[in-house]
Amino acid sequence: MRLRELLLSGVARLGGAGVPSPEVDARELLLSALHLTPTALLTRAHEPVGAEGQERYAALLDRRAAREPLQHILGEVEWGGVRLRSDPRALVPRPETEWLLHLLLPGVQARSQPRVLDVGTGTGALALGVKAACPGAAVTATDLSPGALALARENAALNGLEVTWAQADLLAGVPGPFDLIVSNPPYLPDGDRAHADPEVQRDPDMALYSGPDGLTLARRLAAQAPAALAAGGELWLELDPRNAATLADELRAQGWEAQLHADLTGRERFVQARRAERLEYRYR
Repeated sequence: MRLRELLLSGVARLGGAGVPSPEVDARELLLSALHLTPTALLTRAHEPVGAEGQERYAALLDRRAAREPLQHILGEVEWGGVRLRSDPRALVPRPETEWLLHLLLPGVQARSQPRVLDVGTGTGALALGVKAACPGAAVTATDLSPGALALARENAALNGLEVTWAQADLLAGVPGPFDLIVSNPPYLPDGDRAHADPEVQRDPDMALYSGPDGLTLARRLAAQAPAALAAGGELWLELDPRNAATLADELRAQGWEAQLHADLTGRERFVQARRAERLEYRYR
């Protein structure tokens, strides 16, 4: 079978299995199975593929057709300027969070010696993305999961980046102050469990769901943040477009200056909140 024919057969296989993006996934799996570059896939499209290569590709397609996340199959992904290993120990790094990194970096780069905290780091994506873009930043990252922290440390070593890692429940026991606290916390309502895509079900449950409206953890973090932020510091959160505006309104009621930012599809997903001089606390 020729290379292009093999690719088309993979697209059909994944499409029949209900995979949301069969063309993209079949292509990525083919590149991985045959150790090809994207350019080679174009220039060698009419070359025949040997039996061994076809078998490797078929094995990867079987895993994806079973709805194992593409990132877990590939093992590593490029994200935010760093390479990240991805496996069931932590949430799969997503494009939405990469856009959060893009939004917050100008504020980090504007400071001479920024102190940044990534809460609920998972794979270490945000912490490592900040450190790679701003080598002079002092970056700390926390997670409650020992497995996630182990994966984050592996990713730091993979990229040769130095970050301070700590196991913590949100900000408990984490010394401040920080100029910026960023988090992609669990933000899905508990009711979403029953309808979650098969790929989402492979992610750690504790990284996904957060109470009836998805804001239980975000509210706790917002309550703790003022004590850990330096004057003029900022809190950045990635939330669900269904609840981001709700939290922004609640933060304003607490005395924060809060604004919403849209993701690449135009949905308001990100909350940027600046610490005011005086804050009233209602969350406990």
